[in-house]
Amino acid sequence: MPSNYYIGETSSKRSNNGSKSDHSKMEGRKWEELNMDCLVNVFRRVGMESLLLDVPFVCKSWYKASLDPKCWEHLIFPKYIKPDGIWDTGPLGERLMMQYRESFSVTAFIKSVVARSKRHATLLRLPICCTKEALEYAANESPTLKTLDLDAVLLFKQSTIIPKLISKWKNLEMLTLGSRRNMVEILSQISLHCNNFIKLFAPGIYVGKDEVTAMITSLPNLKYLDLKGSTIEQKNLVMILQGCKELQLLDVRDCIGFWEGNAEILELASHIPKFMCEGSIYEEYDTYIDGDVDSDYYSG
Repeated sequence: MPSNYYIGETSSKRSNNGSKSDHSKMEGRKWEELNMDCLVNVFRRVGMESLLLDVPFVCKSWYKASLDPKCWEHLIFPKYIKPDGIWDTGPLGERLMMQYRESFSVTAFIKSVVARSKRHATLLRLPICCTKEALEYAANESPTLKTLDLDAVLLFKQSTIIPKLISKWKNLEMLTLGSRRNMVEILSQISLHCNNFIKLFAPGIYVGKDEVTAMITSLPNLKYLDLKGSTIEQKNLVMILQGCKELQLLDVRDCIGFWEGNAEILELASHIPKFMCEGSIYEEYDTYIDGDVDSDYYSG
């Protein structure tokens, strides 16, 4: 959008009844002269790609607004950024190459974006190729984090370091896990360091006895649990219903391992304000361990 575009220019031409004073006022306001708080409030809602490659190049005021930490409270990175060819794969990488004519490492890119939040990030979703160095930097520079989203591939690649970083996020309230890898240890660390934690989202994973036990013992104040599409035996679901006393929402729709109309489950879940189990079926299944696939696949 050109910097000399006037707000209200089109609408004022279409209006036959507007006063001359109103007309001149509308034509006199430029995009670059919009209130800074207004700009920040809008830009904080756009995606990372636009915030990096569109907004800053409209005009100086937009560039300045795009640097406000409030615009970077939600750090939602693209999922796919190839480690050794970062800027020649994926739309964001291609656009950065066109814009800057040079390449950066994954680590440098992640660190530079995280730094823009000025330690005020509340939501973090890292790319699956995130390096250990970048992950540690993000943890150290996000002390106010409330929501963390960990993809299955990232959990696989950084399985040893992630549990050790939970202590950095003392304000964490919500966690999304793409697999059950190190889930028991992660929940144990949350129990020790995250007193405000109330939401766990782990759809499509295998939920065994160990994971259920960890939920009950480590998350006594858990209020929202999403296991939609997971594989969970009836006896393990019963454990959750009996052990997680504070649940306000439990989503076990489309699961394998129990029947949606099971009378025992429906009775035990009757105290939960929002319980969803539609589409769940009981059938024989092979032991399924999500995320534990060939390491060569994840090594890229």
